Amino acid sequence: MPKLAGLVGKCIRGLLWSALALHVVSGLVGCAANTAGPSGNADLVTDSDESAARKRARIRLELAAGYYNNGQTNIALDELKQSIAADPSLFEAHNLRGLIYLRLNDMGLAEESFKRALQINPQAGTVQHNYGWLLCQQGRMAESYKQFGNAIADPTYTDRAKSWMALGVCQAKAGQRSEAENSLIRSYELDAASPVTGYNLALLLFQRGEYVRAQFYVRRINNGDYANAESLWLGIKIERRLDNREAVSQLSGQLKKRFPQSKETTLLERGAFDE
Repeated sequence: MPKLAGLVGKCIRGLLWSALALHVVSGLVGCAANTAGPSGNADLVTDSDESAARKRARIRLELAAGYYNNGQTNIALDELKQSIAADPSLFEAHNLRGLIYLRLNDMGLAEESFKRALQINPQAGTVQHNYGWLLCQQGRMAESYKQFGNAIADPTYTDRAKSWMALGVCQAKAGQRSEAENSLIRSYELDAASPVTGYNLALLLFQRGEYVRAQFYVRRINNGDYANAESLWLGIKIERRLDNREAVSQLSGQLKKRFPQSKETTLLERGAFDE
């Protein structure tokens, strides 16, 4: 568990913990599709039905996804170019291309990629989610909410908790705190184990002065494997507002011991609780 906790700790640094809001391509090789059989009924495409070009494209796409997940962005992009050259009709390839360019902060190429993926498969919830997140980062909130809503409304989409969470984060960013709370609670109901949802819900409630409710959510994080400097600092500020001196002392000790070089430890030592 320590390796996973460390990875999540890196991902969730920063106000929005945005890395976990994105869907990364996985399980691409051997994905089934439908085609019309001799009787006119839909049939599953198996390995023997796929062209050599489609197989090459899927293999390259799987490699690209692996490199992307390992942070090797340039190699991932090179593999992805070969995948798209072999078969440009895989919407998953354009989705991953969008994620890569989003990571590279090239919003124009990222948006172009997500739009192309949706042209190929307009109902792809993962793409709608990722495109919604891009739009949120650009401040295009109404368009962003529409994409998240489309993904959530699809009964076959399996990551509704992540989309509710991302929607809530974007609503909070836009100052729509009541709507954000509702979205984050919906996410939490679907996935109470998510530290991203729990943290953002605690932060929102803290900012609204609902310290007891905020305490509930941040304590679940800080008492588990996903505590990091940011969650501990939020916990300290919440417990301080509730005048829980013992809890403040305990969390402060953890923060100093585990994250001595962090920005949050510096703030603690300065007593900068309101910054």
